[in-house]
Amino acid sequence: MSAEPIIYGLIFVGVLVLVEGIYLVAFGKSISLNSRVNRRLDMLEKGAGREEVLEKLRKEMQQHMKTKSIPLYSMLGEKAQKAAIAFSPQQLIMVMIGLAIFAFLGLTVGTETQPPVRILLSIGIGFGGVYMWVSMKANKRLSMIEEQLPDAVELMVRSLRVGHPFSSAIQIVAKEVADPLASEFGIIADENAYGRDVGDALKEMAERLDMQDLRFLAVAVSIQQQSGGNLAEILAGLAKVIRARFRLFRRVKAITAEAKWSGKFLSAFPIVALIVINVLDPNYYDEVRDHALFIPACFAVGLFLAANLFVMRMLTNIKV
Repeated sequence: MSAEPIIYGLIFVGVLVLVEGIYLVAFGKSISLNSRVNRRLDMLEKGAGREEVLEKLRKEMQQHMKTKSIPLYSMLGEKAQKAAIAFSPQQLIMVMIGLAIFAFLGLTVGTETQPPVRILLSIGIGFGGVYMWVSMKANKRLSMIEEQLPDAVELMVRSLRVGHPFSSAIQIVAKEVADPLASEFGIIADENAYGRDVGDALKEMAERLDMQDLRFLAVAVSIQQQSGGNLAEILAGLAKVIRARFRLFRRVKAITAEAKWSGKFLSAFPIVALIVINVLDPNYYDEVRDHALFIPACFAVGLFLAANLFVMRMLTNIKV
């Protein structure tokens, strides 16, 4: 009994590793966010047509936007959209089901938990593992885009100052910077080549990624298109604003890191202590385990620990 919490954790970690392995086997290492290769240019160099590449990338980046009506999956669709997960919604659901079955088999072999409890735990591990994996992918991708954006805007400013039109500046960014921002701007460049307005494409990208800095860029371009003006100077000022926001965000993140980790530590410590006590002395709670208030007290402690995480997150969630 004392080893069961450890087995639960190992199965959950195994689920995370397994879903990453399935993803890399299905779509190749080039799609991994750990690779800085410009995936769009890589596909073009391998002989794929520009229209074919545009269609493939748009499908990957937009396929999850139409899944908000699916129960349960709607919680995952928004993050999968930001992460540009290549799995289709149907494939991702099948992965969750497969991982839930894997978790059920692991719990059946490694624990003596009752079948209804194993079923609930397996569903939670399957969905929770995929949700955590997609969340990590989305957070990493958005962080990389935020880091790349000031350099990309400054590159557009230099292109405009030497006489290139804005559409050419977008194409230069798509070729010169690394993924994930390069493929995003490559899609905008290709859509513009097929007749779509650049401002509308930037607005759609900003809404899809839900990034305030991209909204600033889209608004600046749209205003310049309607009223005229020196776009290079506008974007130069925008690049400074984005860099200042980025530095401020990092400072806020560093200042609030202690409070965030304190909340996580205070919530995790009772659980870790419980596991350690059960491992060292499995009979430690025998005298109180049969008490009528033991189970309600466990639920109350769990609620307080969850409330601690929620409150600490609210206190440290400072908008920049």
